[in-house]
Amino acid sequence: MDSAKTLPVAVIGAGPVGLAAAARLLERGLEPLIFEAGPAAGAAIEQWRHIRLFSPWQYNIDAAAVRLLEPSGWESPRPTALPYGGELIDNYLTPLAALPAISSKLQTGSRVIAVTRAGMDKTHTRNRERTPFIVRVEHADGETRDHTVAGVIDASGTWSIRNPLGTSGLPAIGEESAAGRTSSPLPDVTGRDRASFGGRRVLVVGAGHSAANTLINLADLAKEEPDTRILWAVRGASAEKVYGGGNADGLPARGQLGARLRRLVEAGTIELHTGFGISSLKSLASHVTVESVDGRTLEADVLVPCTGFRPDLDILRELRLDLDPAVEAPTELGPLIDPEFHSCGTVPPHGAALLAHPDKDFYIVGMKSYGRAPTFLLATGYEQVRSVAAALAGDREAADTVQLELPETGVCSSDAGTSCDVPAAAVDVASESSCCAAPEPVLVGFPTGLSHGRSGENN
Repeated sequence: MDSAKTLPVAVIGAGPVGLAAAARLLERGLEPLIFEAGPAAGAAIEQWRHIRLFSPWQYNIDAAAVRLLEPSGWESPRPTALPYGGELIDNYLTPLAALPAISSKLQTGSRVIAVTRAGMDKTHTRNRERTPFIVRVEHADGETRDHTVAGVIDASGTWSIRNPLGTSGLPAIGEESAAGRTSSPLPDVTGRDRASFGGRRVLVVGAGHSAANTLINLADLAKEEPDTRILWAVRGASAEKVYGGGNADGLPARGQLGARLRRLVEAGTIELHTGFGISSLKSLASHVTVESVDGRTLEADVLVPCTGFRPDLDILRELRLDLDPAVEAPTELGPLIDPEFHSCGTVPPHGAALLAHPDKDFYIVGMKSYGRAPTFLLATGYEQVRSVAAALAGDREAADTVQLELPETGVCSSDAGTSCDVPAAAVDVASESSCCAAPEPVLVGFPTGLSHGRSGENN
């Protein structure tokens, strides 16, 4: 970066990957300027603090962040323990954000609304690479200010924009009018949100692990409030991909989740409706009627949308991006994670070279770098920002030498809806599935018992 010595690097988002990016920049002698839309670091995770991650602590913390934390007396959690989202915040992100080196650079309640080049829209080319970025931010004090920076690392995630309930990438007809009966994607049904679910007809829509967690929690709620009726709608012909690999799953906690969900469906505790693509919603005074594309209807008091997420690209409209047309990830990454063909978390270790865009010194990292693809590894994000920080500091050798301290295996994964799928053990299933083939010899992934993506559901 030509202006690296005088200008900071903007980091958008103070989640795990954003704070790891800041730690890596500090180690490189670069100044981060961190913008977090929420009131504190990890604000998105706060909304699902009641959910336990499938992955142990050892894969959920960044090495550079640990090096910052240790002199403060911070004690690392037990590496093999499985943290809840709240523990990830309380025991890791909050102490990290409180360190003077980070807190002095962190601006909370600061929502980025646009990124551009100073004095240039995206049509201007001359001297573009040597021109600083402008990050426009709505701050907590109500003022909107422009910040001039040398580079931008967008680690803002995808939590803020969920996919609609409709089948064509658009909201179902009447979906907006049903907003009052639609919960957040991962409600705390046995805790803070209990009053909205107990004794009611609840329709969970989606076929990922977000849906699985919510369905199981609703089953626990129904034990205490028997009038609770649990409905589950999936677009596919079966729920097999949610059940996963059971005992063969590389993450035992996730395998147990799928096995328990299957038992609840088979016992009739959860009423499963397959092939149920939603076409319309009709809001009535007492409930909402949900109609499928084939004319079937379900009635529910509450809808839980577990349909995945998509990136907010509007804030990047004035930048020159190179995105895969299908999943909206960087072009070279997109085909490796496209859920139409892959139910795989498998992806070659990658960094700045793959994540680069035509606008030099701008990078999308973390969950947002996967665009609309549903799977993401926190450890993958940590390696991304290690490489990106090296590139911004001018160390191309370190930037291009990408590696991950994870099992070297080419295996499959399915949707968790969040950045919490990280391998717990190495399993060699390379001979069992051809779906995960990739051009690099070292792959990152873990088994779920699936061998292909959506295109194979009817095969």
